[in-house]
Amino acid sequence: MGSKLHIRKGDTVAVITGEYKGQQGKVLEVIIKERRAIVEGVNMVSKHTKPNAQNPQGGIIRKEAPVHISNLLLVDPSTGKPTRIGRRPDKRDKLVRFARKSGEEIK
Repeated sequence: MGSKLHIRKGDTVAVITGEYKGQQGKVLEVIIKERRAIVEGVNMVSKHTKPNAQNPQGGIIRKEAPVHISNLLLVDPSTGKPTRIGRRPDKRDKLVRFARKSGEEIK
């Protein structure tokens, strides 16, 4: 899969389909090989853990599971609504992402 992904770690994204449709969250991690992302507060699963150094008590932990990136859209920084993104060269001929709805550059 040589193509670039439209989201990066730290982006605010909206879920466009599935159980968490309509929710927004920050991307915590992008798993490029699987084309998935872990989004804060989205796709929560219960994981049973044995006691260990991080969690001496053990028990059930709620954590985020990866979501396929096709189910995510970047949130437009100017409107706060989901938008598709494009790429175009900036003044120094470096490719930058921009919001298709507003045309605003995404930092």
